Amino acid sequence: MHARSTEETIFCGIEIAKKLTPGSIVALFGDLGVGKTTLVKGIIHALTGVPLEEICSPTFNYLNCYEGSMNVYHFDLYRLSSVEDFLHLGFEEFFFLKGVCCIEWSERILPLLPEHIHSLTLKHMEEGGREIIYEVSERSLR
Repeated sequence: MHARSTEETIFCGIEIAKKLTPGSIVALFGDLGVGKTTLVKGIIHALTGVPLEEICSPTFNYLNCYEGSMNVYHFDLYRLSSVEDFLHLGFEEFFFLKGVCCIEWSERILPLLPEHIHSLTLKHMEEGGREIIYEVSERSLR
């Protein structure tokens, strides 16, 4: 997928949300400022009905929870120091709930991620915008 604007990135998130089911784990990868939070906004809006303007990055508290027809747990692990910190905060338990976990900076907890994840890699394109690579992984990341 390619998105050339914020609106197109949100739309991509809405489309990706159609592929998610209760218990899905969405691991997001990409450089700072590439649009991970914007993509997650589309997913959250599609699954919960929460207005876009009420969805924000959990950068300073690691986690925002959104309730709706399917709950979404939005993690931003940019400031996380270690896998041990994630475990100490008790966040791994969210992997076993019936909502959807969207995890920005998921490479910080790669050893903890389950075998089945929805992987989203975002990259800046030279001509502008971003490329969004969507993959469903069955391989073990442990």
